[in-house]
Formats: sequence, C-alpha cells, structure tokens
Amino acid sequence: MTSNKVVVPGVRDVRGSLDVPDGETDGVIVACPPHPQFDGNRNDNRLVALSEYLTDHGVACLRFDYGDWDEGYGEREDARNAMRFARERYDSVGIFGFSFGGAIATLAGVDENADVIALLAPASRLTDDLDAAAALDDVEVPLKVLYGTRDDLADWEPLVERADELGFETEEFPADHFFIGQEQKVANRLGEFLVARLESPA
Repeated sequence: MTSNKVVVPGVRDVRGSLDVPDGETDGVIVACPPHPQFDGNRNDNRLVALSEYLTDHGVACLRFDYGDWDEGYGEREDARNAMRFARERYDSVGIFGFSFGGAIATLAGVDENADVIALLAPASRLTDDLDAAAALDDVEVPLKVLYGTRDDLADWEPLVERADELGFETEEFPADHFFIGQEQKVANRLGEFLVARLESPA
C-alpha cells in the first residue's frame, strides 16, 4: 500500500490521505471520520483498519479530515467534494463513515450517487434537515450498517430500524461504540461487503 497526501478541491480546507493498493485499481472508498470536535480525523483506528483491508484487496481508500466545524453542513460538503475528487480518478466510488461520519456518509452518498455505502455505529441525525435515517429512503445501492449492541453513545437505533425496514443489510456486534479490540474484525466484515459490491454492483 502507498499513501499519498492530497488536497480535496473546494471552498473549505480539506486534506486527505489517498491509500492505493499495489497494482491497478478502478475502485475507491471514501472514508468519513467521526466527530471532529472530539478528535475525529482520518487517522481514526477504524478508518485505518478498513483502509488496510481495502488496499490489501485491491481497492483504494480516500481518508480525509473535515474543514472547520460547521454543524454538519460543511462536513457534508467536504464528503461530497471528496467523492467528486474520487470520481474523477476511479470508475467505482463507494463511501464509508463511522459515528458522526456515518450520518455524513449516508447524506453525501445519496447526493453524489455512491456505488455502495457502509456505515459503522452511525449517528441517525445531525440536525432536523441532516437526517440520515430519513435519507435511507433515497438509497438505491447496496448498503450495510454494522453497530455495537452496547453502544450508548451514538443514536444509531432509528437508522438501523429504518435500514431493516427497507431491506438493507445490518449486523450487530457485542461491542460498545468504539469496538475496542475488534477494529480488525469490523474492518474485515465491512471490507468484504464493500469489495464485493464494488466488483459486482448489481
């Protein structure tokens, strides 16, 4: 794996790491970090673990840092811009998000027509008009949600319930919000889903 520092074009200052596998690839996953006001950034253990799995399996990963805090609105635009940046370089573009980033990934994934979406312990809603659970109604691509049964930090229940109602894949882990000690296992489960769907988008 090779990691390249990149600047995501846009009005806001968004820096990222583009991790690329050995050899050619036409697929990439954009990885959205957790809440930036609680030290959420592109070096989050869960994002790094997923990126390592993806690059080991021939898929690139763009991990990025949000620009200045903007109540979720600017952060959604950061993710949209990251997807546009990725789309210029790869044929297939999926998106992943953890916690706060899970809501961002859902909203940006819908807006930018992601080819696949994976969410880890996602927030269901950031504001009244940044409602990730409601946005699931507009998702027309494969989507998977993985959550911890002991997670009492993120308000994941409404999103998981809606995902189940819509027939999307959900999976529970006996874990808290941070999946301590299980980062690799979680990365493997979501990575398998993402790699398979990028290769076979139907």
